[in-house]
Amino acid sequence: MSKRVTRLGGLLAAYQRRDPAARSKLEIFLLYPGVHAIIYHRLAHWLYGHHRFFLARCVSQWSRFWTGIEIHPGATIGHRLVIDHGMGIIIGETTEIGDDCLLYQGVTLGGTGKDKGKRHPTLGNNVLIGSGAKILGPFTVGDNARIAAGAVVLREVPPNATAVGVPARVVRVAGKPVYYADDVDQIHMDDPVLEELATMSRRIEELEKELREVQTAVNKTKERTA
Repeated sequence: MSKRVTRLGGLLAAYQRRDPAARSKLEIFLLYPGVHAIIYHRLAHWLYGHHRFFLARCVSQWSRFWTGIEIHPGATIGHRLVIDHGMGIIIGETTEIGDDCLLYQGVTLGGTGKDKGKRHPTLGNNVLIGSGAKILGPFTVGDNARIAAGAVVLREVPPNATAVGVPARVVRVAGKPVYYADDVDQIHMDDPVLEELATMSRRIEELEKELREVQTAVNKTKERTA
């Protein structure tokens, strides 16, 4: 029992550290749906592991109704997972989440088909998933990785990397340590699609300039030979 109390205290402290709106641990415990969803999931996961599948799903569905967060009882979740707001989050059956991760509202940790076995993502430690991001498939998102809001991730993301876009691309692999997942600004991230479009636009301008120069040279040649 003391171990569970310690873990709950660590979870509340994580919310206090990462949510500037949090005023006290009592407020977090009583009013934060992310905390309630994790508590319900611990019970549902225990029932699931003891083959009480119907009861596990009952607890899971009640949690979904009460919190707006849907976590399959089979999902494995580490310590101090912070779910900010949380409405619309979906976590699939074979999902694995490491310690000290941070999920914003609307995140989906889902599969890409109806295959049996491992079909949902694995998140390492200290991973941030921005609002509305979709992580789809049985691959790994490495430790300290950051997924921008609205990204659709369909392949593995290495540790310490930042992925943005649809489909998501890795735009940065940090050369310096990442201490907490909430250190990142979800908005001010480079967009690789916009960067490529800008590169193409510059190249088109260069080609048009070269074409004008060639056309000018041809016209001058025609004038001399006329």
